[in-house]
Amino acid sequence: MSSIFLNAQNNDVLNRGPKFTIRGSVVESDTQKPIENVNIEVNGGGYSATDVFGEFRIEARKGDELTIRHKDFETVFYIIQSNERIKVEVEANDNEDVKKSKFKSISRTPRESFKPLIDSAEVYLKKDAKTSIQFIADALSESNSTKQNGEAYEVLGDIYMYWKQYDLAVSNYRISLQNTKANVVSLKLAKAYMQNKNYQESLQAYNGVNKSELTNWQLCNLYEGLGDVYLLTKSYNLSLGAYQDGLQVAQKHLITPKITDLNSKIAQTYNAKGETQKAQGFFNKSMKLANSENKKRAVEEQIKVADFKNEVNNYSDEIELRKEALNTISEIENEADFINNESALTPQKQNYKIGNAYASQRDYGNAIPYLEKSIKEADSKEDLIVQKDATRKLSEVYRDAGQFDKALLAYQDYVELVDKLYSKKEQEISQAARFSKDIVSKQNRISSLESDRALSESKYQLSKEQAKRQKLIIYSLIGGLILLLIGAFLMYKYIKQQRLANNLLALKSLRSQMNPHFIFNALNSVNSFIASNDERTANKYLTDFSLLMRAVLENSEEDFIPLEKEIKLLELYTKLEHFRFQDKFDYTIHVDESIAVKDFVIPPMLLQPYIENAVWHGLRYKKTKGHLNIAIKQSTPNEIKIIITDDGIGREKSIALKTKNQQKQNSKGMGNIKKRVSILNEMYKDKVDVLIDDFQNKEDAGTKVIVTLKKD
Repeated sequence: MSSIFLNAQNNDVLNRGPKFTIRGSVVESDTQKPIENVNIEVNGGGYSATDVFGEFRIEARKGDELTIRHKDFETVFYIIQSNERIKVEVEANDNEDVKKSKFKSISRTPRESFKPLIDSAEVYLKKDAKTSIQFIADALSESNSTKQNGEAYEVLGDIYMYWKQYDLAVSNYRISLQNTKANVVSLKLAKAYMQNKNYQESLQAYNGVNKSELTNWQLCNLYEGLGDVYLLTKSYNLSLGAYQDGLQVAQKHLITPKITDLNSKIAQTYNAKGETQKAQGFFNKSMKLANSENKKRAVEEQIKVADFKNEVNNYSDEIELRKEALNTISEIENEADFINNESALTPQKQNYKIGNAYASQRDYGNAIPYLEKSIKEADSKEDLIVQKDATRKLSEVYRDAGQFDKALLAYQDYVELVDKLYSKKEQEISQAARFSKDIVSKQNRISSLESDRALSESKYQLSKEQAKRQKLIIYSLIGGLILLLIGAFLMYKYIKQQRLANNLLALKSLRSQMNPHFIFNALNSVNSFIASNDERTANKYLTDFSLLMRAVLENSEEDFIPLEKEIKLLELYTKLEHFRFQDKFDYTIHVDESIAVKDFVIPPMLLQPYIENAVWHGLRYKKTKGHLNIAIKQSTPNEIKIIITDDGIGREKSIALKTKNQQKQNSKGMGNIKKRVSILNEMYKDKVDVLIDDFQNKEDAGTKVIVTLKKD
């Protein structure tokens, strides 16, 4: 008798269809003031209570009896006909005979425009995503409060969750919470984060919910969600702890479905952890509990346990469980709409797995009929994936059984199925792309509605005076920032111009010091010729000297002159110095023929001081006749080197022979050159480089000067 009663109850549940969400509110009829903490119950075991807005939601099926109970008014009973929205208005009661009844009458008011649009969106949620989203867009255009906005975005998040658009679900649940804080939406957001693989964000969302505000059912969902995230991140001990906490709540408050689910998940966690004995114990509990609920839940748990048996290679128990599951599936297959090709409860999948288990035992005689049956059922239900897998397995079984002809034929069928499946997948991908495009388009429209709504809300909340002040502050900051940027730019430009002017002035000053120094030294040479009564040589020297002076004065205002000009000045100056010290040194000037001298420029009078030092402080003190060599070579296409070498007495001996006054004068001359090079490099980005070293490792060490010059 009990079995008959249980079967009748299960069939009744299936006939009444799946659960849906009932939304409603309880208010005072005259003031529309919400009534908080009203008890809402469904005879199927569901429980909820009204919040501070007087609203509630509860899961129910068609035909369930809804009970609305409160200490201040008479208890109301109502039979659910659909996922309608219920509004209960409670009127004052003048009849004092009614005990504990402050209010008595109940009425359902006509629907408002926003609410039927939300209800329509929920009706189409699992049927047509685009139509459902369109209803949400229309509902948002009719919304007149942040609370309604929150509800609309919650349903939109539900749509995206069902259609596995988890990133969009996350976005819309977040917008819903921005409009209205609700624990149920926070739990949905946490689950959406988990499905989108944002595991840390999911944990933060779950842990951010105030547990004291949750119903017992919601608290079970929270612990279950935490356990799921920890399981996915392989934190098995934390996962077990969360599931155990949820199980304690479910057992304490007799929430039977959750007791079954949590036992099953604890078993799965132990299995993942490698503790199969403990997993087996909890699977036994979950399967026993599922059998006491309904056939659908019982067969779901049987299949989970069968999968576990397969993992631990217990194929005999797996086969028995799947055969029992097949019998149950055949009973409920025509009575419920939840079995589709994606479901684990399809007969073709179970027959395939039974055949696979027989094959694992090498019982090919039993494996072949189940695989053939799976192929036949999958073909009739257009389940190409199972048909393909079962055909491949059948080919392998025929091969292992030594029936190679049949194995070849099965394999050929498998190849054809792979091609068909590939074509089908291409179509599905194309359809998914179009679907995704349509979804994104509609989401963009809704996002624009949210932006417009948020802007309108902001304008409504802010007074005109506050808006003016805010604008004034913003414009002042922007204006100040612009002025600051302009001032900084002008200051930078002024400093740059001032630095350039200072550099130019310094160069001019240094050049003006070079010219008298050069003229003084040259006139000393002329004076020495005159003093020695060598009038003819003095006249010739003065003629060449005048040519040199004219060129020096012409170039005195330039930062750079062509290398070609500097070479001519160098040749003329070296010739004049050789007039005086013919018995002290000979010289050579060599310019590499490959150098395009017109392409390079050089600071005027840069090389003359180094030649002067070589003659006056090195070669003229040498006991034997010395040699001065000037070579201009190209090291790279954009760089040349001017090498001045002499085999004179060297820098150390020269310093020892000088008087204090001579040392001071020479220091000033070299210092002048260093300053010119430094300023020019700063202005023209390291155009000139000078290196001074000993020429040779002998008694007369000589001096080598290498001037590196870069092209513009």
